[in-house]
Amino acid sequence: MSQSFENETSFEQNSAQATRDIAEVAAVEIITTAAVHLMSAAAVKCGLAEDPDAQIDLDEARKLITALAGLVTAAAPDIADMHARSLRDGLRSLQLAFREASFVPDPIGEGPGEKYTGPVN
Repeated sequence: MSQSFENETSFEQNSAQATRDIAEVAAVEIITTAAVHLMSAAAVKCGLAEDPDAQIDLDEARKLITALAGLVTAAAPDIADMHARSLRDGLRSLQLAFREASFVPDPIGEGPGEKYTGPVN
């Protein structure tokens, strides 16, 4: 019983510390970190990793790229231009990689995230 209580206390302490830690992080850092995670996952799913044949999944890549496009488009006005420009460049590279990996490419303007970014070619 005391082990369970110790685990709960430890969890509560860790949770409180994580809350304090995240409160100290600037919004732009959280946004860019989330974007980098989406970019990394999308790159793997587009076949840009070590073992593309085993890791490529264009359906999953489409979802990740669309989510990234929404995040970048929504956040761009509120984050510094240097951050937004880098995120847009990464997003565009992923959109082009997706198009290249597709056996039947989407029409221009209908690729992943293009409803947020406009046509990519």
